[in-house]
Amino acid sequence: MSLPSGITEQSVFRSLFLAYPDSLLLVDQAGAIVLANPTAASMLGYTVDELTGLNVDALVPDAIRSRHASFREAYSRAPRSRPMGTQMELVARRKDGSEVMVEIALSPLQDHGLPLVVAAIRDIGAYPRVKQALQRARYSEHLAQIGRLAVDARDPQVLLEHVPAIAAEALQVEVAMVLLLERDRLAFRVASGVGMVPGEELGARLPNRPDSPPGFVLSQAGPVIVADYRSERRFVVPQAYLDAGLTSALAVPLSDRGRPIGALTVRSRRAQRFGDDEVRFLESLANLLATSLQRAQSEEALNHAQRLESVGQLTGGIAHDFNNLLTVIQGNLQVLEELPALAQDAYGQQLVGAAARATKRGAELTGKLLAFSRRQVLQPAPVDVSALLNSLSGMLRRTLDQRIQIEVEAPPDCPPVLADPGQLESALLNIAINARDAMPEGGTLRFRGVAGSPLPAEVRRELADPSAPDERFVAIAISDTGSGMPEEVKERAFEPFFTTKEAGRGTGLGLSTVYGFVKQSKGAVAIDSSPGAGTTVTLYIPQPWDADVPAEDEPAAGEAVPAGLKVLMVEDDAEVRNVVRTFLDMLGCEVTTVASGEQALLALAPNADFDLLLTDIALGPGLRGTQLAAEAQRRFPKLAILLMSGFSAELLDADRDSPPSWELLRKPYTRAELARAIAKVVSGRGAAGS
Repeated sequence: MSLPSGITEQSVFRSLFLAYPDSLLLVDQAGAIVLANPTAASMLGYTVDELTGLNVDALVPDAIRSRHASFREAYSRAPRSRPMGTQMELVARRKDGSEVMVEIALSPLQDHGLPLVVAAIRDIGAYPRVKQALQRARYSEHLAQIGRLAVDARDPQVLLEHVPAIAAEALQVEVAMVLLLERDRLAFRVASGVGMVPGEELGARLPNRPDSPPGFVLSQAGPVIVADYRSERRFVVPQAYLDAGLTSALAVPLSDRGRPIGALTVRSRRAQRFGDDEVRFLESLANLLATSLQRAQSEEALNHAQRLESVGQLTGGIAHDFNNLLTVIQGNLQVLEELPALAQDAYGQQLVGAAARATKRGAELTGKLLAFSRRQVLQPAPVDVSALLNSLSGMLRRTLDQRIQIEVEAPPDCPPVLADPGQLESALLNIAINARDAMPEGGTLRFRGVAGSPLPAEVRRELADPSAPDERFVAIAISDTGSGMPEEVKERAFEPFFTTKEAGRGTGLGLSTVYGFVKQSKGAVAIDSSPGAGTTVTLYIPQPWDADVPAEDEPAAGEAVPAGLKVLMVEDDAEVRNVVRTFLDMLGCEVTTVASGEQALLALAPNADFDLLLTDIALGPGLRGTQLAAEAQRRFPKLAILLMSGFSAELLDADRDSPPSWELLRKPYTRAELARAIAKVVSGRGAAGS
């Protein structure tokens, strides 16, 4: 087909280049930009004229510029069409120094007689689902950050000062404040904040009235979203808010055991800035802060053992909300990963994977907090010893004194051990921290994993099964070159609350927690130490008894979820309910969902034919999941029962009080973990009924 009269092929190509929606750069063999389209100039913060003649190295972040130059030289020797970023995250450097995540495709023009390369660059912000997933993962990372601070900080003022800054950074808002009720409950005090307007300076008193912004939050006893201050009629909007250009807001109450003690509020210059994800994030942040304040107040009257219990209350109190949030994020990411639109998008899959790993780190944080307070149900699984020790040593190299040299001796073929992965890592970390304290001037910290070595007689006596063969165990040894222990200290090292550290520097529970975990894992632990000769702590952990361990991502052979399994699912959190329903649909189940125990009892009419009851334990006010399960099984003795919770104390109680045929599932969980739990409980029901 010929072009219309007066239109040349050259003019068409130039128009296409200028109008193309992706950024296009035409680059010569030396890396100089010959042509740039307006989209590239806009994305990179330059004018078209500024880009022309600029070397592409200027668009590469400083940290990877030398590697990029080497790549460009290699590419110029063998140019070919190829995408970039399939194996790594790519970022481009803007003129102002900021960075943008991109994907790039290179197309050489040598075959057309031109010594040039076309670089097509796309901002990955064009992927809205991936952007949302990354945003949720960012919220999870910030919650993990404040969670670590909540555990570590002894002074509540430290947490008060950090929460507004973290909230403002995570939500990308201009104002964030913590308001605490005065003793008379007639006014709020501005306890901390960033970006505050006149009249709300640090220490200022604000009236606690239903027609004031913070007073309205407390009168509602729940989250308050303001879409636009200019149309707000529920309370009086201070003129200072409008003068500062603030438009939308989100506030949640702070509560201490159900009693309001203040409010956490954020404000933005963008209208309708806040949605469900932001509400859940701010509520979790408020729960962390309120629980930490509660802990600080209690510690004044508690002795050493009671202070430990208050930390346990802190970790248990935040676990349910935190794990529900992670369940929603992790579940939606898994669904997103399998969407046809992203199935062939390697870079999109990589970004979703990064977000999923962030949620896993959030779940691991919760597990570590619960392991510290000894409120976690152990979930043994095969653990790669070599990978664990190398990962832990890498983390310690970044955090310990640089004068401490860390060595790892664990061959890749070292057999796995059967233990709770989070608790095993926590135990090793406890020992490593003790070793650090024993080497104030530096030294060597060595991790070693060995299988099948002879067990010392004193270790064998400690085993749950003293007749177990040596080859069933892997010895994980942590050695230091520190001050060592005299015999009287070594003999008491595993005693609860025994410590040689000065007051305030240790609880005396580190090694006793390690001892309890190893014993619960059907292993043993030993110490070899003497003054001036350092210390070696060795954990003897059993290998998995079955040679063929099911893959982590799939149910074991013979444990598949039966097709058409009829499931009654009970969950009061709507977002969690949607995620679990999606998982069940993907597993081929016929699902009926309800939000409360009372609704579930109505569904369990005499003619009901459900195969499985899947219920959360905490269902808000009213019937609890364990009570519902007991009544359901009284009505239908062959009904399989699977309980789930993000609150480990609930799982501990259920594990102690429930029939052996019931299964427990800890939030957050993947679809594969749900499938394994369903397969196990349904299989057990079949065996019981045969």
